[in-house]
Amino acid sequence: MSASLAAQHQAMLAALWAPRHVDAMQNIANFLEPMGASGLQQSERGLKAYRSNGHELAQRALAAAFPVVAELMGPENFEGLTRHFWQRHPPQRGDLAQWGGDFPAFIGSLPDLSADEPYLADVARVEWSLHAAATAADAQVDAASFNLLAAQEPERITLMLAPGTACFASGFPVVAILDAHRTGEPTLQEAGQLLREGVAQTALVWRRGLKPSLRLAAPGEAAFAAALQENRSLADSLAGAPDFDFNAWLAPSVQSGLLIAARELRE
Repeated sequence: MSASLAAQHQAMLAALWAPRHVDAMQNIANFLEPMGASGLQQSERGLKAYRSNGHELAQRALAAAFPVVAELMGPENFEGLTRHFWQRHPPQRGDLAQWGGDFPAFIGSLPDLSADEPYLADVARVEWSLHAAATAADAQVDAASFNLLAAQEPERITLMLAPGTACFASGFPVVAILDAHRTGEPTLQEAGQLLREGVAQTALVWRRGLKPSLRLAAPGEAAFAAALQENRSLADSLAGAPDFDFNAWLAPSVQSGLLIAARELRE
């Protein structure tokens, strides 16, 4: 790419993400002068169309990844926020489905929004994890491997969790808020009551087959899962989560697809 063409390319990108249309036109003004008045008008119409289309794509992409945040904020506020995010954090790759990982932190960085709805950033973090889990790598349950639980000492084995598994500790009832909007259980009124009472919840996200799943983490489960994801032994993982009830967790986790295999640790 020539230096001139590269400069035009950079100017066009800057124009697409400029806060105001007048700023966008200024970014490409030098390249439009040779085109004359008619060419300038045509280019301005084209740029407006590109910018409008980009904003619409951004809003749709973020609404798909953060449907509960969009519902909590309302259409007008969410549209304004997505435009602001588009300008501050433009996509770095062509697939917009992979864009939005910075959105929760962006929400948390806005003082007014954090003051009015302080739980919103945490809700967004869990939603992004659900979104990311949907495209996590495929993995099959290895039922035969669970024989290692009886055949080997806990110091010699570890457990494999489903793709996309993540835990998020929040000072707000994030699981209740998300479930109220996603499934209707609990109700919005019940979730609101938990919010007013200052209930804190830890969300557990994993991929069950092709579907992302969400539930409230059990006491000690977050620490246990984190240790397993660091490839620590079952013994070490349990030692780091003294409040965790492994026996009560084991069978339901296999049935729900959260636990997919046991593996021997190699020295």
